[in-house]
Amino acid sequence: MKSKNTSGRGQRELKVKVKTARGRKLSSTRWLERQLNDPYVARARRDGYRGRAAYKLIELDDKYRFLVPGARVVDLGCAPGGWLQVAVARVNALGEKSGKRVGSVLGVDLQEVEPLAGAEAHVLDFLEDGADEKVKVWLGGKADVVLSDMAAASSGHKQTDHLRIMALCEAAAHFAFDVLDEGGTFVAKVLAGGAEGELQQLLKQNFRKVANVKPPASRSDSSEKYVVAQGFRGHGERITE
Repeated sequence: MKSKNTSGRGQRELKVKVKTARGRKLSSTRWLERQLNDPYVARARRDGYRGRAAYKLIELDDKYRFLVPGARVVDLGCAPGGWLQVAVARVNALGEKSGKRVGSVLGVDLQEVEPLAGAEAHVLDFLEDGADEKVKVWLGGKADVVLSDMAAASSGHKQTDHLRIMALCEAAAHFAFDVLDEGGTFVAKVLAGGAEGELQQLLKQNFRKVANVKPPASRSDSSEKYVVAQGFRGHGERITE
């Protein structure tokens, strides 16, 4: 919705204001208002992505180039599927890029994911015993990229939530060590807050390059950032402590 600027300096976007309804918490009203005014939410609708998070992966890959045609990708906690959509297009999982290698995309989540052409999705807890072997069977080998945009359920306590997501990210890293091929890439969401030092050390021991970045699509008021670890050293050089 736009309105004429009577000063003659063109048009300006009008922010949507949401009234607090009976039974709706103030925090829920603020979240809804933020969603309605978020340009990435509107852009996702236009572009057909299942969520605004797709642009975070696009921006990360534009910078670090890990989703190359032919790559085998595993997306942990893949629901609702926005990252799967990006990966399918970029690794040429549908074979639409003539003359380019055809990649494969596998998503796992605790809940079912709406089917997506070019991706295979399974209901799986990646923390369960044997999950890594199941993934390798489904992939037909090891992965080139392991992605994780997972976040633990919020408790409302900032320090507790931080520790939970860091524990989840560390578990995802150990899973990546089991399924990645040498030279592979691990990308995961973390929260800034002081408890990520051990994870950083672990990744630096097992990957040749580790970068920490906050993509433009991450909300400015969020403490999230992403770690991009590239050049997996392989099991011959693997350090787990």
